Amino acid sequence: MMSDGMVSRPVVTRQKRFLCGAAFLLFAGSAGLADEGAGGDVAADPVVEQPAAVICQDDVVWLHGGWGRARFRVEVADKPAEQQLGLMFREEMPASSGMLFVYPEPRPASFWMENTLIPLDMLFFDETGSLIRVHENAIPLDRTPLPGGDNVKAVLEVNAGMARALGILGVEDESPGDAVIAHPSFDSTRTVFSCAGE
Repeated sequence: MMSDGMVSRPVVTRQKRFLCGAAFLLFAGSAGLADEGAGGDVAADPVVEQPAAVICQDDVVWLHGGWGRARFRVEVADKPAEQQLGLMFREEMPASSGMLFVYPEPRPASFWMENTLIPLDMLFFDETGSLIRVHENAIPLDRTPLPGGDNVKAVLEVNAGMARALGILGVEDESPGDAVIAHPSFDSTRTVFSCAGE
């Protein structure tokens, strides 16, 4: 499996409610962290060309867009053996977790879901950290290639339904959505959303 397989299957209603609740907690918690010390009520992040930098860690990614801001605890797969294994054979993953595949340079990337047991959303980012493609609800165990484009720097895999629950994808929208990513693996001189204190 060249990349983690994301299996796409219908998410049960209880699962959807859980993901939406988890997404709200992620948004509310990260918005509070981002606006600490600002005083007054915490408002939703405005849409800006250059979002404020965040403190990054190797095991944390931040997503930002007009919908708000979210944080995920991630495992980083930056070696070929780690990337081939991905999330295969796992039966569950916490709602606020994911796996980040990072390539040394932007490249064509395509994933599939062979031996992957949990449905996933795959978010493909270019070297500026901008979202270029989303594969929503990838089907478990499916070997159909899921292309991410020709200039992929990183791929974030999260539980299926999370991209829509966060608002990255609208109710009917299948376009890539409005999101940028911050993680130490990106060159901060090229990114739209960068890490502070590096």
